[in-house]
Order: sequence, then structure tokens, then C-alpha cells
Amino acid sequence: MGPRLFGIRARSAGTVAILRRGPRRWSRVYRWDPAARVVEPGSWLHGTLYPQRCDLSPDGRWLAYFALKGNSRWEIGATYLAISRLPWLTALAAWSTCGTWTRGLHFSEDRGRLDAGPPDTGDIGPMLVRYGLAGTAPATFAVERRSGWIETPDTPLRTADDAWDERRAAEVTMARVSPTRPDARLFVSGRYAAFRDNAPAWGRPRYVLATDADARELDGVQWADWGADGSLLVATTGGTLEIRDPERPDTAVWHEGLAAHEPDPEPPPPEAGRWS
Repeated sequence: MGPRLFGIRARSAGTVAILRRGPRRWSRVYRWDPAARVVEPGSWLHGTLYPQRCDLSPDGRWLAYFALKGNSRWEIGATYLAISRLPWLTALAAWSTCGTWTRGLHFSEDRGRLDAGPPDTGDIGPMLVRYGLAGTAPATFAVERRSGWIETPDTPLRTADDAWDERRAAEVTMARVSPTRPDARLFVSGRYAAFRDNAPAWGRPRYVLATDADARELDGVQWADWGADGSLLVATTGGTLEIRDPERPDTAVWHEGLAAHEPDPEPPPPEAGRWS
């Protein structure tokens, strides 16, 4: 079993933020450009990133993330929300939180919106010229919903007493149609699909590729989504990023393995501390 990987697609660009957990208590961020077939390694964090509480700006430039770093020595504390420049975790702006109950922040097209209020450290002004920052409502598959995935008709309705959208989580299935083939759909189910809930007791994500002709489960896949060109973007349970042809969904036309990467944190480059 390789590291746990989860992808967040930029909604108006081809960039994908890859969030990694492992080995042990380490996390890491990568910037993946599938069109250029380039993966740029970024920051290591001796702590936890919570993927379904993170977001990537529509242009793929900035990462909004929620982290738990138990040995943190900075004034923000051990749990915090931050905006950084992908693929780094240098906080350009950050907010302290009271533990891990927050649902995170995501980018909004409503420029100037700032649900979290002024940051506890940093200057958020340069970002607000382009985007707003909204509080994320509690919902299963929060990241997928922002990327065009929708609940399938057989998913049970959320009830009024399910404030955190947890009671039905194991029964929710999401679907997304290919951007180039109306008859091709991806389905995902399995307790939010992000690795923070990937322990055996919660089940593991299940991805299915379906066309009008047939449907097949994508074995050994822990994350998948459509690329802008209709290709399949995949992270395998062995820790490899792949691009696949939907006509041959079990075969990679390109791949890059991340499993061999060991924690070796280095100082970020100077540009990680600048908005642009």
C-alpha cells in the first residue's frame, strides 16, 4: 500500500493539487499539470492536511487548506486555516481555529467576500482582488460538489436532523459526466472519498466508470476525476499518478510514482512567500 493521495482540480484551469498523507504522520503537497505531464513536488508538513476541507483557486494558483500540526510553535496555534501558493504551504494569510471542528474555506467568484473575517496573520488583500473566500458548509463530498459532481438519483435525501451530513454518508454516490463524452460518467461512493476518512471502519472510496455500453470498477484507485480533455486522471493505491484513456481505463498512457518520496523538508523558494 502506497501513500494516501487525493486530488483537487482547479475549476477554470487544468492544474490539480495533490494532497498526500504518509509516511507516518507526514503530509505533502504536489502541483500536477496533466496537460504538460509534469508533477512539481512541494512542501512537507509534519502534521495532517484535511482534503475535504481544502480548495484550489479556480486558476490553480492558490491553495486554501486546513491543517493540524501538533508541535506548532507559531502564534496561530496547532489547528489553522491558511492560503498558500501551490505547491507550497507557506501561509500568505492564516486564521486560528478552536480545534478541528471547522469545515474549511473555499474560493468564491464573489470578489472581496471574506466569510472568515480578517486573517490573524498575513494580508489577504491581493487575493480578494481576484476571488472571495467562503466558509464551506458541512456536506459529503464537498470538494467534488464544487467540481461539478452531483448526487445520483438513488442517493437518499438529507434529513433536517442531519446537520453534519453524516448519517447518510455511507449511502451517498456522486457522479460526473465526461467533458467530452455525454455517455461516459464517473461514479464515486464511500464516506467522502478523501483519505481523512479512509480507515477500514469507514470504508474506502469506490470509483466506477460507466458508459451506455457497460460499467466497470476502477480497481486499485483511491482518487479519480476527468481531465479537461476527457482523459481519466487517477491516483492509485500504490501511490502513482496516472493519465488513462477512458477507452482503455485499466491502462496508463502516462504515470509518475510518488511512493518512493521520503520526508526531506527543505526551505521553500522565495516566491512561496509572495502572492504573485
